[in-house]
Amino acid sequence: MSKLPLNSQSDHLTQHTSNAHIDSKLSALDPHSFASKVKGKTGLARVIKAAGYSIDGFKAAYNHEAAFRQVLWLNIILVLSLIWLPFVISVKMILVFGSFLLLIVELINTGLEASIDHTSTAQHPLAKIAKDVGSAAQFLALLVLFTLWTMALFSLAVHSGLVLN
Repeated sequence: MSKLPLNSQSDHLTQHTSNAHIDSKLSALDPHSFASKVKGKTGLARVIKAAGYSIDGFKAAYNHEAAFRQVLWLNIILVLSLIWLPFVISVKMILVFGSFLLLIVELINTGLEASIDHTSTAQHPLAKIAKDVGSAAQFLALLVLFTLWTMALFSLAVHSGLVLN
C-alpha cells in the first residue's frame, strides 16, 4: 500500500469502496449504462451485431497472433484431408471436433494474452501464471488433436491390413 497518512488511506479506501458501490449499480443490466446502450439490440439485430464482433475477433487473431495462424492453417489442411481419407463418418466428426477445440482454445488464449498485455506489459508473477496456464490449455488441446489423429490413422492402417493387431 502507498505511504499516505493514515487518515488519507482511509479516505482513499472509503472513496474506492464508494465508487465500487456506484459501479455495481451501473452494471450492464442497467438500461442507462454504456454497456446496455452499446448492446441495446435484441433479436436478429443482436445476432447480426454478435456475428460482426466474431468476425472482428477472427480478423484480430489472424492479423496479430502467429500461433492462431499456424493452428488455423494446420486445421484447414487436416479437415480438408478428411474429404479423401476413408474414415467412417463418426471418426471424421470426432476429428473435426478436435480441430475446432484446438481453434477455440487458441482464440481464448489469444484473448487472455491480449487482456493481460493491455493491463500491463510489465513482468508480473500473476501475469506469467495466467499466460502459462493459457499455454498449457493450448498444449492439451493440441495433444488431444494429435492423439485423435494418431488413433484414427492407426485404426485405418489396421483395417487396411498395413499393420497387424
